[in-house]
Amino acid sequence: MATDVISKSGGKSDFWQGVRLSMPVVVASAPFAVLFGALAVDNGFSVLEAFLMSALVYGGASQMVGIQLFGQHVAPWLVVLSIFAVNFRHVLYSAGIGRRIAHWPVIQQALGYFILTDPQFAVAEARAQSGQTVGFAWYLGLGLPVYLFWIVESALGALFGKLIPDTHALGIDFLLPIYFLGLVMGFRKRPLWLPVVVASACASIVAYKTVGSPWHVSIGAVAGVLLAVILPPHHSGVEARS
Repeated sequence: MATDVISKSGGKSDFWQGVRLSMPVVVASAPFAVLFGALAVDNGFSVLEAFLMSALVYGGASQMVGIQLFGQHVAPWLVVLSIFAVNFRHVLYSAGIGRRIAHWPVIQQALGYFILTDPQFAVAEARAQSGQTVGFAWYLGLGLPVYLFWIVESALGALFGKLIPDTHALGIDFLLPIYFLGLVMGFRKRPLWLPVVVASACASIVAYKTVGSPWHVSIGAVAGVLLAVILPPHHSGVEARS
């Protein structure tokens, strides 16, 4: 089905446009994929298990939490709850992106939700805000390279993790936060952008200092959402549209 959509008129062009937009994400996420693979092996995973976890779970923060908890004889329900808390923001992403891809067939929507990541949501939302349609071919071109490189780089990290120097010393672990900052700045013209960002940032910092990582990510996201919900609709720019 995916190949049929891409082969349609304009589909290939949209697909490769999405691929070009995915390259900064591929580069920025590479150190974290490799780091995950190395840490997974250090925590008792085989190379195959690290590869399969990246392929099936496909969530950087939740994968990091998972490998830490699996080695500590934690109850399975607590592992699931912890991963759900870390990835709670994806519930919000799915609710937001659902209105953009509702015209897709069900199977395409399922694939779209599976490869939905932070940058995938931000770039797709920015496209929709500019008045362009979020088509499946474009969306797949944006998300598929990130997914494929993520699982391959995870396997490489698992295989050669011992040879990788400290990413903190090299500074390459800062690539992804810089990319995310750029995505956030892209929405600065939206109503109440600054108050929502400040609320999310403050809540995330407080949570990081008190509750700890990676819970601060979801807590910061919820704080921003709550502020947007509390404020009047005509101020938050979410009036009903026909």
